Amino acid sequence: MAKKSKTQRAKASAARAARKAQALEAESAAVEAKDIAEADAAAEPKKRFFKKADKAETPAANKQDKGKIEKKVEGKPKKRRFGFLKDVRAEMKRVTWPTKKDVLRWSVVVVAALLFFGVYVALLDNVIITPVLVGISSLGA
Repeated sequence: MAKKSKTQRAKASAARAARKAQALEAESAAVEAKDIAEADAAAEPKKRFFKKADKAETPAANKQDKGKIEKKVEGKPKKRRFGFLKDVRAEMKRVTWPTKKDVLRWSVVVVAALLFFGVYVALLDNVIITPVLVGISSLGA
């Protein structure tokens, strides 16, 4: 490897310093943005996710409300034709599919592992287990 000249070393040093300064600026900007977000979150009032039900003043009004609720429950659920297939299609769009290179690489890894373990099991069976079983059977005879 050839030795770098002073000019090349100076340029590389300047580039490193610039990258470091840029990283520090980005980090300080991120900290500042986080502080601003925390201040905004503290300033906003908490939101309720569920509304409190207004209770009617009279018992008669409560009975009417219960009747409305019961009617809604009694109704048949809406049928969704092909709903499952639509859900499957939506999920399949979200999948991150592997590239050709990834498929090829992992296929090679799987085939190599299969070959290795196939040879390992064959050697284990023929060299160690079979002679031991033959020896044991000859002792019993």
